Formats: sequence, structure tokens, C-alpha cells
Amino acid sequence: MVNVIKADGKVEPFSEEKVLHSIKRAGVPLDLQKAVLQTIKSKLYENIPTHDIYSYITDALSQSEEPYSKARYSLKQSIMLLGPTGYPFEDFIGRVFQEYNYTTQTRQVLMGKCVTHEIDVVAQKGKSKILIEAKFHNTPGARSDVQVPLYVNSRYQDLKEKYKFNEVWLVTNTKATTDAIAYAECAGMKIVSWNYPEKGSLRDIIEERNLHPITMLSTLSVQQKAHLMANHTVICSDILDQEDSLSILSLPLDIKKEVLLEASYITKNHDHTE
Repeated sequence: MVNVIKADGKVEPFSEEKVLHSIKRAGVPLDLQKAVLQTIKSKLYENIPTHDIYSYITDALSQSEEPYSKARYSLKQSIMLLGPTGYPFEDFIGRVFQEYNYTTQTRQVLMGKCVTHEIDVVAQKGKSKILIEAKFHNTPGARSDVQVPLYVNSRYQDLKEKYKFNEVWLVTNTKATTDAIAYAECAGMKIVSWNYPEKGSLRDIIEERNLHPITMLSTLSVQQKAHLMANHTVICSDILDQEDSLSILSLPLDIKKEVLLEASYITKNHDHTE
């Protein structure tokens, strides 16, 4: 059995089931799922890094009859492209909360009892007022350790009375360590990571609410996507709902149509499970 080196350096046996599950979850059609899996199996070698497997999968999808399926498969990597500053990730998390009918503000500088704090996102709905730390990592395998919820909770304690906060959340685009999760739960802090909790993880929320980031789009250049994010356009569905959001890019009509077509494919519900 061929071994695989994960992003965090751990070694584990190659799993057809894991690869097939990830392809299915991306909404790849059944016949293409099987073809991609066979391609990957033909390219395996001992101690293959997971990023090589990812590259083989995306290459196979891009050369298929459904090339936009590559974008669907690239969700996790696309979230990591909401950087390098992390500001677009804060805007993205604010947009996620807006989907749940919260009003949001990003990058708020608030004076607490003791010191001044810059809060990534403040979300409010009715009597609920949430202080949110949007912890962004752009390195595969990076994790939020226990120090992160510790300092988030200290900020919350310094601010909650003055600003009437009654909830504190830590949202991260990668994973959190077991100690970080244990501390957060003990302290009454809500924690959402890429794959935690089991139901309602960041990935679940994105897929269920079609909140796919614009960094998934292959029809736009890196610079064009950065320009959109600088203007706080961070999800594909907003491009579809507000087509004038693309006007700042001055795209030729044919390119604009391609962008909208890809955005529509990405945000469409694709259920190709057996």
C-alpha cells in the first residue's frame, strides 16, 4: 500500500475512499469521478504529498468535458487565497453572517476597560451581539492552537460589558487543535473551523448556503479577483445577483459571460452521489 504525506507532515496509507469522497462532495459527475480516480491511482508513488494528489485531480478535471468542476474541487485552497492580509477573509466571514440576517461591521477598533482592540467582525441580530475573531491561515496544515481562543476570550472579557457583547466566536479557515476546541467549549466560546463541528463546519456552511468565494473563479486573473475583494465583493453568488459588481474590471463581453457562466456552475447544487 502506497503511503501519503499530509500537509501537516503526518504519513498515512493512500485511501481510494477519501479521494472519491472529496471528488463526490465537489459535485463531480459519476462517470468523471471514476475516471479521475483511475488517473490518480496510475500516478501514485511512495510518500506522495497530498498537494501532488490535489494537482493531479485538478489537472484531470480541467482537461475533462466539465472543466469548471476543477473550481468546485478547489474550495479549501480558494479559501486560503483570501489573503495574504486576511482582510478579505474577514469580509468573507462578515458576508457569511449576513446570510443569516446579521448586520455586520469589520475591523472595528474598540477601547476596552484596559486597552484598545481591533475586532475582525462584529455581528448583531436582535439581542444577539457577537464578537468574532476571523483567524486566517494561508499555509496548508496550519492549525489554530490553544493560544488563539485564550487571547480571543481575553479581548471579549475586556469589551463585553462596555459594548454589550453576549457571544464570542472563533472562526478559522483551517483546523483547530484539540486543546483549542476544549478551551473554547469550556469558556463558552463558539468555535468553527474548516471541519469542526461535525455538522456546521465552515465547509458545511459554504456548501449549504452556496457561499463560494470568488477566488475559485478560473476565468478571472489573480489581479482581477484582488480588485474585486478590495471592493468587498467576496462570493460568487453576489456576482450573479449584482452583475454591475464586475463593471470595475471593464471586462470584454465574452469574458464577462464566461465569468458568469463559471460562477453559475460553482454555485449550482450538484448532487452526483450514487
